Amino acid sequence: MPELLLTVEEAVNERLDKFIASHASESSLTRSQLKSSALCVLLNGKPAKLSSKVKQGDTVRVAWELPPITVEPEEIPLSVIFENSGVTVVDKAQGMVTHPGAGNRRGTLVNALLFHWGKSAEQQTDADDGFHQNARSGIVHRLDKDTSGVIIAAKNQEAHLWLTEQFANRRVKKEYIALVAGRPPQRCGKIITRIRRDPRNRKRFTALDEKHGGESRAGKRAWTVYHCVACYGQFSLMRLRLKTGRTHQIRVHMKHIGCPVLGDSLYGSHNKIFPDATLMLHSRLLSLRLPGQSEFTTFVAPVPDRFKETIRELAARFTRCELA
Repeated sequence: MPELLLTVEEAVNERLDKFIASHASESSLTRSQLKSSALCVLLNGKPAKLSSKVKQGDTVRVAWELPPITVEPEEIPLSVIFENSGVTVVDKAQGMVTHPGAGNRRGTLVNALLFHWGKSAEQQTDADDGFHQNARSGIVHRLDKDTSGVIIAAKNQEAHLWLTEQFANRRVKKEYIALVAGRPPQRCGKIITRIRRDPRNRKRFTALDEKHGGESRAGKRAWTVYHCVACYGQFSLMRLRLKTGRTHQIRVHMKHIGCPVLGDSLYGSHNKIFPDATLMLHSRLLSLRLPGQSEFTTFVAPVPDRFKETIRELAARFTRCELA
């Protein structure tokens, strides 16, 4: 049974269910799921209605139930960066889905992890008091299918709760690299918007400038910090740090500033110079406290070959420069 402990760190005045869903995006817990599957919702240690209001300094604990599902372990090669009794850190390959879902029951990171951990489909029904009985066993954060790089998974319920609370309370450092088509407005900056699902295309999300009142208050607050490492013609190599963890956040924010990620078929457009480019987005660094530890541990995934090859071609075509 997944649990989540949250602290209201900012001055807010919003409904409890909205606050939980906003901060539990890594766990894919929505407001509708709260209503149907929440077993326990505590505000400052006391049972609370989902319509209750939260304020700065409040603590929230929520436990919910996931529908049981058998996930078949599969022998799929994994690039393991680190492993101990509580967690496994992997350099996820591009093209691998994080967890099973509609249309993706096999070939996912969860399928591969269950095999790696030595779980059989039969053993899952009794393992860790039901921990491995759902499609997201061990998953505390996600990477898009075509985003490669470092991702951490919990091997038991205790580790899962420890990690989930860190992600939910934004005490994790996540850094990405991306090759984008365009130049950012300045060398370093931050992008703060609200992100919501695109009403014209349910597969996409869109960014709205933060303003008071009206339509712009829809969606969830998203914050990305960027640094332009170098430019090659009208292409840029970016280092990006996430302050929040919204679905498609980097891809949406890069499009928002006129620099869609190269190879992004959903938010970008066909590129004549690199017509066959796949998504040039890579989770480069993850820093957090491992279960039971007080100090932060940093994990780094090597720069993928697709980045090295594209940068070599860019360097051959254009003169490298840096923004002022």
